[in-house]
Amino acid sequence: MKAIILAGGSGTRLWPLSRKNFPKQFLKLNGDKSLLRQAVERLLQAVKPEDIIVMTNNDYKFHVQSDLNSLPISHHASRITHMILEPASRNTAPAIALGIKYCIERLGCSEDEVIFISPSDHIISPLDKFTGYLKQAEEIAKKGNIVTFGIKPEKPETGYGYIKAGKGIGKEEGDCPRFTDAVVESGLSPNQKMNFFKVERFTEKPDVKTADRYINEGNYYWNSGMFAFSIGAMIGEFKRHVPEISGIMDMGFEGMLANFNQMPEISIDYAVMEKSDKAVMLPLELYWNDIGSWDSLYDVLDKDKNGNVTKGDILTVDTKNTLLIGNKRLISTIGLEDCLIVETDDAILITKRGETQKVKDIVNKLKEDNRREVEEHTTTYRPWGNYTVLEEGPRYKIKRIVVNPEEKLSLQRHYHRSEHWVVVKGTAKVTIGDKEIFIHENESAYVPKSTLHRLENLGKVPLEIIEVQNGEYVGEDDIVRVEDNYGR
Repeated sequence: MKAIILAGGSGTRLWPLSRKNFPKQFLKLNGDKSLLRQAVERLLQAVKPEDIIVMTNNDYKFHVQSDLNSLPISHHASRITHMILEPASRNTAPAIALGIKYCIERLGCSEDEVIFISPSDHIISPLDKFTGYLKQAEEIAKKGNIVTFGIKPEKPETGYGYIKAGKGIGKEEGDCPRFTDAVVESGLSPNQKMNFFKVERFTEKPDVKTADRYINEGNYYWNSGMFAFSIGAMIGEFKRHVPEISGIMDMGFEGMLANFNQMPEISIDYAVMEKSDKAVMLPLELYWNDIGSWDSLYDVLDKDKNGNVTKGDILTVDTKNTLLIGNKRLISTIGLEDCLIVETDDAILITKRGETQKVKDIVNKLKEDNRREVEEHTTTYRPWGNYTVLEEGPRYKIKRIVVNPEEKLSLQRHYHRSEHWVVVKGTAKVTIGDKEIFIHENESAYVPKSTLHRLENLGKVPLEIIEVQNGEYVGEDDIVRVEDNYGR
């Protein structure tokens, strides 16, 4: 079985923490690991490192690589080398089609090979139980079924799509594959081992009244966004239901990349699952959370005796059942209940719990106004490290720059600004024109306008400098790269 992780989304439902240039899958929300890294580690319990493919886009390439490199040696991170860069964002159906073609042409997969599709930003536990379900899903998919995974609703949630379960399969001998060794190792109960359903229908995100009805009827499940299928089965469904995708698949992997923009922008649910007679649902009886809103994150995190979740410098008086995330400033509250406050360097979100699905409305207003805050943090990540804008005004900008160990910036020049560098931590190798020098803590260097220059960190610890830019124009697009390790 191959596993494709979809990591190209630019989700903004966790704004202001999640931004287009640094979305949810790269955030460390429930510990010291990003959601993407957790997804990879989860799948490493079921498949080999060389059977994992991460699908993302060029903007996130180095974020993905950084997460893969952060895996401990025991996970053989260096062997997770399969990364597909989508030329454009066209939703999940084109992404899955591209992943299928990659598996056939680059990995030599047959049409009998089973592929598991995983989002990159979910929390699932326990891992051993999830692994058992994957083994079961693989066996079901080998019989030509397209498996979707349903979560038994705990409450009338309006932020999820739902799956209505139809006829149960597997109750009688012969209705279902004999799951032999795969399920013996799964740790599931006998009823779970032999229990999945035909999909009667998929439904959109409902209103509260409809969601409550789904709960009462008892045969509706949350749509987890995970799937398992054989390559041959999904190719057949693409041909049957989305010939515009199937036709481009016939061009081969390179042809698909070249013509990716011609793909319809459509989800796999709309394109295939809602139309297919091969769709079956495997119910998952475990903890699952897609962290699709601040309310969802509140549910996941540990709470104090007053029901509060606090991160950062927080002081509360008579505050209950509230999520408080601070960054650099002290946040103090009095008399709050069922609220949410999230602070970043450049934005603060304040809302009632239960209203956080409306964050998308804030994001849409920011887009309408062409606000920078919808896309970027004050800290911007680069393949070599990151920089934070500390202050800027007419003719100047001040940055804190961090260069990761054994990394270097491009050899570059700027036509409209000069730069002053002061080393705060570490040792910098600096190229200025035809000179190369080393500058240490509390030492500085000056780069005149139009002069070729480069900053390098040859050491084993991060290099930190303060950069002061001065000139008639200090925009980020005033840069000419002459030599770059990262192909920019």
